[in-house]
Amino acid sequence: GEPDPFVVVVAALDPLERLAPLVGAGADEVVVTDSTSLNLFKALAAAVRIQAQGENANRRVIVTERSNFPTDIYMAEGLTSWLERGYSVRLVDSSEELPAAIDADCAVVMLTHVNYRTGYQHDMAALTRHAHQHGALIVWDLAHSAGAVPVDLNGAEADFAVGCTYKYLNGGPGSPAFIWVPRRHQAQFKHPLSGWWGHAQPFAMAHGFAPVEGIGRALCGTQPVVSLAMVECGLEVFEETTMEAIRAKSLQLTDLFIELVESRCAGHPLGLVTPREHARRGSQVSFTHPHGYAVMQALIERGVIGDYREPEIMRFGFTPLYTSFADVWDAVEILKDILDREDYDVAAERGAVT
Repeated sequence: GEPDPFVVVVAALDPLERLAPLVGAGADEVVVTDSTSLNLFKALAAAVRIQAQGENANRRVIVTERSNFPTDIYMAEGLTSWLERGYSVRLVDSSEELPAAIDADCAVVMLTHVNYRTGYQHDMAALTRHAHQHGALIVWDLAHSAGAVPVDLNGAEADFAVGCTYKYLNGGPGSPAFIWVPRRHQAQFKHPLSGWWGHAQPFAMAHGFAPVEGIGRALCGTQPVVSLAMVECGLEVFEETTMEAIRAKSLQLTDLFIELVESRCAGHPLGLVTPREHARRGSQVSFTHPHGYAVMQALIERGVIGDYREPEIMRFGFTPLYTSFADVWDAVEILKDILDREDYDVAAERGAVT
């Protein structure tokens, strides 16, 4: 019979052809759907299952960083608790500790490519290679990478990846996330969130679940048509440039910001926590200040929109597609004026979102 019109509309709006090249994926390996947290749960569940059915069935540890974004850790803890099979989450306190933590007990490594607080960027290829050499699978969170720094998932031979579209990919507030499953893992990819949109024939209304072949089995519920259309619009602009050009401008912007803050705001208690080394830096710069929250609120009131992260971290993101060098100069001058005049409220009430 004729395909369901709703399925046709969703397929037409699916922005995979534009997203895939930005993360080094094939268009048949990535899908835009659900939230980053849900997609991470799917990826972790599938990775654990693959390991449990192979020669590494005795492994029961998921390794990640204590500084990872909290929801990543929460989802891993939730999965291990739900399984009730002796799985646990091992937290490491620095990137230097990661290699030793990936041992004979490690089933899965879960890392965020660019740290949300500091902007530290992992060497994806090296850590993926190390994980595989020690029998572990690896899941990458690209929330602060996709659209900001070059990513080559297939080149690194990663196992799974997730990310969001509302940051550097311009999808807008609340836009859906994405999940990447390489072809070599798709036949084995199974997770507990077996919703109807991942069914081989969703409109057959069958009683039993039969997963669709390919990346579609990473889907769960009904796709958000309006949000997908916005993601597609947000991705169109990337066709006018390259990730190499975006990365080059990102580094120029962040270099300039660091230089100006350290020269124009010298004498103030600011501490750079973002790596100076280009290979280890994402597209953000973070400085600490004893009154970081209050200073950031003052900046926002003056039109410099950054955010605050505990402890004492003021985070400034640089989207090379539309952030200019003049914006950097203006932001630093406003920061200098606020600090020089102490024009911030140290008693400012903390909002639910910082």
